[in-house]
Amino acid sequence: MINAVGNRMTREIARQQKLADQLERTQMQISGGKKLLRMSDDPVAARRIATIGTTQASMTAWSANINAAEALVSQADGVMKSASNLMTRARELALAAASDSMSAADRATIAAELGTIADEIDGLAATRDSNGEPLFAAGSARVMRFDSDISFAPVPSAGDVFVVGGNSLSTGLRDAAAAVAAGNKPAMGASIDALATAIGHVADQHAALGLAGGRLERIGDGLTARGITLKDERSAVEDTDLSVAIAELNAHDLTLSAAQAAFAKINRQTLFDILN
Repeated sequence: MINAVGNRMTREIARQQKLADQLERTQMQISGGKKLLRMSDDPVAARRIATIGTTQASMTAWSANINAAEALVSQADGVMKSASNLMTRARELALAAASDSMSAADRATIAAELGTIADEIDGLAATRDSNGEPLFAAGSARVMRFDSDISFAPVPSAGDVFVVGGNSLSTGLRDAAAAVAAGNKPAMGASIDALATAIGHVADQHAALGLAGGRLERIGDGLTARGITLKDERSAVEDTDLSVAIAELNAHDLTLSAAQAAFAKINRQTLFDILN
């Protein structure tokens, strides 16, 4: 009989310890805001949280790349607008110089301005970004990653923008300046045609840049939407539902208090009370 009573007491103590552990666990879930305190609590959920965390870290890097690329595209857009305006101005000058009414002095002035425009074009081609890197890469265009399976160069290379037909824009401008200064009508005519081609080339590259900017915006919107979905999923798996947790806390507290009160009352009995 005494052994049976001892066994019951041991089981009751163990039950109360389990209730106390549950109470402490629920308190930690409420204070920490996370219902998974260790991986063993729910290995499947813990693995999913780790997978989501890895994806979120990657998406943070991709979003940073998108922001950087958008800044590069914006800067390149301004540069290419300037280049387009300069090339248009250069063709206007070349057309004016081809007029029979132009004197040698007038042509010399136009030739000087064309040389200045060529220098400005070289300066635009050498533009650097906020990190001090060439905005338009000297070799291949700089490729950036924006998603697990999306990577491309948001800004064309210097060769893509500032070279047409194997010659740089500035070389074409200096050839035009030389033709104007020499009063060489056939050469001026060829330069006018070459400048028209160059203007069209810059316009095409500018349009391609605009398409890249639009693509970046769409990718960014997609990442934002996916980020919200992943955040909600992670929260559902990981975060504590306070209303449920508080209800469980109160239930555990009431159960433990009742068990402790009953245990204390029983243990006030004497051996003779139990035997009787």
